[in-house]
Amino acid sequence: MMGASCGRQPGRKRAGYDQRVTELLGPAEIRALAAELDVRPTKKLGQNFVHDPNTVRRIVDLSRIGEGDVVLEVGPGLGSLTLGLLATGAEVVAVEIDSVLAGRLPTTAAERGGAERLKVVGADALRIMADDLPAQPTALVANLPYNVAVPVVLHLLAELPSLTSGLVMVQTEVADRMAAGPGSRTYGVPSVKLAWYGKARKVAAVPRAVFWPVPNVDSALVAFERGDVVSSVERERLFAVVDAAFSQRRKTLRAALASWAGSAERAGELLEKAGIDPKTRGEQLDVHQFARIAAAAG
Repeated sequence: MMGASCGRQPGRKRAGYDQRVTELLGPAEIRALAAELDVRPTKKLGQNFVHDPNTVRRIVDLSRIGEGDVVLEVGPGLGSLTLGLLATGAEVVAVEIDSVLAGRLPTTAAERGGAERLKVVGADALRIMADDLPAQPTALVANLPYNVAVPVVLHLLAELPSLTSGLVMVQTEVADRMAAGPGSRTYGVPSVKLAWYGKARKVAAVPRAVFWPVPNVDSALVAFERGDVVSSVERERLFAVVDAAFSQRRKTLRAALASWAGSAERAGELLEKAGIDPKTRGEQLDVHQFARIAAAAG
């Protein structure tokens, strides 16, 4: 989710590895931890653990986090990425829904270094609120469960205004939708809603072999930087227009927005007021044009 520069502040130390974190987790360590905890990765929780240290280092490097950052990690699992994040000198707040994994993570960090900068919150990231966290995070870096990746990112951006940047690993198909621009066949609701917060882009592919168990889908990294709010229109109002516009992709906006506006005639009037051809389809509009439609409705 977030741009290569990731909104770094002048004078902040760039990502580098703390020598106190002596060893990242490899395949043998991951399997040993899973056996110790009697953990069997489940599809329900989207558990595919990264067991390749080089992949962890690559993610951390691309995130450009370092001392002075407070990093939010969602779904740390057995701690592969957590250790890499701690190695930069950053503070890490890890949100883990699995109580067994959440309970073991501080011990893993203590065994390998950086535990004093780790806080673990046992919670569902889809329901987490700002007050539930011990610190306000500046960056999101996470290997997200594929089935909830977009809802998690959107919820966190809405709930945590302190989040200015991030990098998330998601299913390639989801990455394409998150970073797509108008006119693309993958452009849709996630693309527009993320664009309301800022700029998202796909930055790198991740091979299946770095996960255990090996998933049956490809993965990719998406980067994001929070930008200025596109307009003064309320987010909920704009998002309602976006949801309606893409609920029937093949229809013109006049027809697709009929239910939202009250009638096709009213939808047509609002579109013309916003300066948009009623025959246009949703996938042709950018977030600013959707904002104009929402604003036209008053």
